[in-house]
Amino acid sequence: MQEEVFNELAELALKGSGQAIPKSKSYLIEARLAAIARREGFGTMADLVHCLKSRANPVFAAEVAAALVSKDTWFFRDRDALKRVVEEILPKRLKASNTGRLKVWCAGGATGQEAYSLAILLEDELPASLRGAQIDILSTDICKVATEKARVARFGHYEVQKGLSIHRLVKHFTRLETGQWEASEALRSRISFRQHNLLERADGLGNFDVILCRNVLSGMARSARTKVIDSVAKQMMPGGMILLGGGESVIGLTDKLEPARHFRGGWVAAGTANAEASAA
Repeated sequence: MQEEVFNELAELALKGSGQAIPKSKSYLIEARLAAIARREGFGTMADLVHCLKSRANPVFAAEVAAALVSKDTWFFRDRDALKRVVEEILPKRLKASNTGRLKVWCAGGATGQEAYSLAILLEDELPASLRGAQIDILSTDICKVATEKARVARFGHYEVQKGLSIHRLVKHFTRLETGQWEASEALRSRISFRQHNLLERADGLGNFDVILCRNVLSGMARSARTKVIDSVAKQMMPGGMILLGGGESVIGLTDKLEPARHFRGGWVAAGTANAEASAA
């Protein structure tokens, strides 16, 4: 890929989604934009860049930027963390609730596997302490295509093989004539999906007891990580918790959060009583 072409697309990714794509990974740009290039009839990435520069089209530019974000996800990624959400965090949050309603946000949820995994656990392993609770799950992603795929809830054979046991596949999914597997209505009814750019304000999404923002920050530039975590933290209910992916941290990015004492990868409002943070 020509350096000028790479620079244009890398800059678009940085401005549009906060992604910092190094020159050594320019192959990712070609792979992630291949579908758009085919659809629009571009022979090369240079043709795509020429179109972006010659015709001002914010909608198309945003689509390209969204396509450059990693969609790498699978069912039950970090199963233990999801189980602890169901078995520990949500029951504690329910005790602090006056409404019996709990809200979970999967921020940067890609094609929905994380949200569906959580819904499966709530179907299969619901603790007695959560019986009768209304648990709403929202999954958002910057990419319209990924969001629509998550909403339709149809996954290819390779996708369901990543993380789903045969038992859960047969129990919660139906094999279609196309060869795809469709999630049950019971799972789909638990989750809502919206397209949302984490660089933008999230006020319209509401406030949440648990926010899963896992494996999202690691690919972003430092300034973008700060902007995202501050925005996400504003949507956390008092006593709520944000969960990051393994190896992710907000130390040095914000003074609004501190590590949860009893939950690795969990972050709570700075200055709260950590021992009881998720139930405060």
